[in-house]
Amino acid sequence: MLKDAKNSSDLNHEETAKYVVDLFHRTIIHHALWFSEVKHQMGMEKALEVLHTASKKSYGIQMKHLGSLFGFEMRDGVPSPLLEMAPEKLEELKSRVAKNWLVNDGVWFQAIEFTEGMNEAKRCNDSCWAQFSPFEASSIKQLLGIGDAPGLEGLKRALGFRVYEAINVQSIVEETEKSFVFQMNRCRVQNARKRKGLDDYPCKSGGMVEYSYFARAIDSRIKTECLGCPPDAHPAEWFCAWKFSLE
Repeated sequence: MLKDAKNSSDLNHEETAKYVVDLFHRTIIHHALWFSEVKHQMGMEKALEVLHTASKKSYGIQMKHLGSLFGFEMRDGVPSPLLEMAPEKLEELKSRVAKNWLVNDGVWFQAIEFTEGMNEAKRCNDSCWAQFSPFEASSIKQLLGIGDAPGLEGLKRALGFRVYEAINVQSIVEETEKSFVFQMNRCRVQNARKRKGLDDYPCKSGGMVEYSYFARAIDSRIKTECLGCPPDAHPAEWFCAWKFSLE
């Protein structure tokens, strides 16, 4: 706590460092609030369109400023220190960032669960997925250059670039021209519960939102069917399985 300072110029070196960290946090939250409000005022489709435009421009300006300050270059939109990392270190960083995303998700869930109860936490969680899944799908489509109606092949590819793909083990089976089955073979959350001797976390309600919204955001024609997800019984080789179809 910065009890004695009247303004940021009164801070000592350590306090200024803490203040800088807080400024980064405020920027992140302000970014998210802008997206949330545009979505509220203009709808998800318009909000995602504006998000990609604003994010790209803002990121370019911010990284140019930080690069000038810290002495690194930007190469095709990527900070040069990332490009110069050893491949195994970059893979490790990718995994760590994805794990941090999962940690953040769990911390938010527990912050509600421990104060308001499991039902409220699940309600907030499911609603959050209704917002995050379309955003993640849109972000991946931008990253890969996928069109608006890429079909099942587009969905297969997009599933390989979700945050979960970097930390879980998943597979695609039973492929036909009109459908395929997606399995989550190893899940960090469920595996952790298993190690502690706990029952599976009942994630079906959230999964129904997560997967159906994601698939529909990749291609609005795709239908999603749950083949099994906790608390459903499931075989040892997967925790949840989903069938995606395009007629």
